[in-house]
Amino acid sequence: MSERPAPASCPDCSALPMTRRRFVQAAAISLAVPPMLRAAEPAAKPTGETLVQQLYGSLNEAQRQSICFPFDHKLRFEVDNNWHIVDGRIASVFNPDQQDLVKQIFNALHSEQYAASVMQQVEHDNGKPGFGGCSVAIFGEPGTGKFEFVLTGRHVTRRCDGDSVEGAAFGGPIFYGHAARSFNESPQHEDNIYWYQAKRANEVLASLDGKQRAMALRTDARDENGLATVNVTGKREGLAGIPCSELSPDQKQLVRNVMADLLAPFRKVDADESMKLIEAGGGIDALAMSFYSNMDIGNDGVMDVWQLEGPNMVWYFRGKPHVHTWVNIKSPA
Repeated sequence: MSERPAPASCPDCSALPMTRRRFVQAAAISLAVPPMLRAAEPAAKPTGETLVQQLYGSLNEAQRQSICFPFDHKLRFEVDNNWHIVDGRIASVFNPDQQDLVKQIFNALHSEQYAASVMQQVEHDNGKPGFGGCSVAIFGEPGTGKFEFVLTGRHVTRRCDGDSVEGAAFGGPIFYGHAARSFNESPQHEDNIYWYQAKRANEVLASLDGKQRAMALRTDARDENGLATVNVTGKREGLAGIPCSELSPDQKQLVRNVMADLLAPFRKVDADESMKLIEAGGGIDALAMSFYSNMDIGNDGVMDVWQLEGPNMVWYFRGKPHVHTWVNIKSPA
């Protein structure tokens, strides 16, 4: 066998070894370069929390009177599908610079992939003046370790708390939804930005055998009743639907795919905290998944209403007549 030819010599590789003297000389040359000619380090991207602190610092006394509350005020614990946490709307309470800050906070709570779509959904569903028709409240004082920013409106409740609320993903219960083309959507839910999540969930249903399917299909979907909708029972037995512990490894992976899609619109820190809390509650094996056959739009076999529930979480996707989604993930009791 012929020998492999030697590689061509490389000027960098054949350079003299780096001695202490040569290192000092190189460092001196580097320091002599004017700062404006050195590569600039990218500025750190502001977080939702730092933006909330900036917004809070810009408020005048009248604004604070209308949107600021003690940290433990009862309003902070509420959630609903269409509500305003205070009477004043973003467009009327805040000046233009502050309105822009609120938008930046909201966008910072979402992944780069979905932030624009989510903003478009909120603008659409809240009519005129769109995002400006939502409302904001701040509980506690940002920067002190105990605060929470809450934004509400039609089909939106979001929170930014900097981990002030211990053991609660997203800082507490959230809501998201969309009525894309009409109040009563078609079976295909055209243009609904969240329908992809239901399509992923239906992959789990399609994988079930007859016995599993009989366990998963139900007709007793939970009612929508504000905070009660996302009540976490702490139960590990008797949850609605099929226990994920009874699924095959391939089917469990499909459930993990559902969780990935559910968390995709949100910023990584909240998605990671959600999964950490779910794992603390027993992980995928502690969840149960249910589909509601009596709420199947068009009777096409693609379930519009379904949920994942565990001892310390509820993710309830109610796609009839349009998408309403209720979320609550907590530390295990």
